[in-house]
Amino acid sequence: MLAQGGLAAQWLLFWQAGPDGWARVWNFLHLATRRFEIGNFSISLINLAVAVVLLLAAFTLSRFLRSFLTPRLAARTHLDPGIQYTILRLTHYVIVTVGLLAALKIGVGADFTSLAVVFTALSVGIGFGLQYIANDIASGFILLFERPVRIGDFVTVGTIDSHVIEGRVTYINLRTTVVMTNDRIAIIVPNSKLVSDRLINWSYADKRSRISIPIGVDSNADPQLVTETLLRAAEGVEFVLPDPKPSVMFDGFGDFTNDFRLNVCTDRPRRYKQIKSDINYRIWQLFKEADIEIPNPQRDLSLRGGALDVRVQRAALDDAGPDNISEDEAAARPAQLSH
Repeated sequence: MLAQGGLAAQWLLFWQAGPDGWARVWNFLHLATRRFEIGNFSISLINLAVAVVLLLAAFTLSRFLRSFLTPRLAARTHLDPGIQYTILRLTHYVIVTVGLLAALKIGVGADFTSLAVVFTALSVGIGFGLQYIANDIASGFILLFERPVRIGDFVTVGTIDSHVIEGRVTYINLRTTVVMTNDRIAIIVPNSKLVSDRLINWSYADKRSRISIPIGVDSNADPQLVTETLLRAAEGVEFVLPDPKPSVMFDGFGDFTNDFRLNVCTDRPRRYKQIKSDINYRIWQLFKEADIEIPNPQRDLSLRGGALDVRVQRAALDDAGPDNISEDEAAARPAQLSH
């Protein structure tokens, strides 16, 4: 009631203003609709306001539509998660692009000729300093359409400060891709790096990945016993798949060892370090129980030629006294090497 009374009072004051009130309204509308020519663009306050509202509506519509599509796409289990993500991202880009073009058309009266001028100016800027950003954006579209990397894939790519980037892909944005490492660290990788650099995608063709564990044993160890022990070491390890079954390969004969390789498969490639560690623990324990040795190479060092400067310990000579020791006895005393 108070709000309605206050509004009624304002309208009453407006009507009491008479012609002056209408004049103020007319002047405001005239100013809001007045067009200002700036180059090839025609701008007015009312059109700019409509353009801003239209752009906000485009972002709101994009968010609403993605919220609407996300659970419905997730319910379709036959669709790859990467395809679902690509559909949602493209929906966002299309709606925002259409809203932006409409806002430019209404807000500044832009036409295709004006847009061509803008794109020409942007191309000059790209030529001077934005080529890397343009490369990242173009690479982002390649990732979305060609899909060498998908959401949820476990990848290994490039290095940062001599450390390999390894983790699960969580987001593919227009310019960058977010990779979450096993240490729960988010690494922002430019899309161009994923397209141009050497990339290992552990989950590209098959969610299952093979883990190879090389091991060298004493050359006198029974190969059949080693094979059986290695297969036992892979039994019951978490995240190791029973199908395909673990296998052992006899790689060859080394200088000091017989070289074997245990191969196991997992559908959790991002946990391969933990899987390998668990298997190595079991190998050490089972090898100890089976008396299978993992030799440590030892080498003998022989010195040929040259000379060593040998000095008799002066303290020993002093204790014995100069009159109580012969030269032969002094030579037989413990000697030290001079450095």
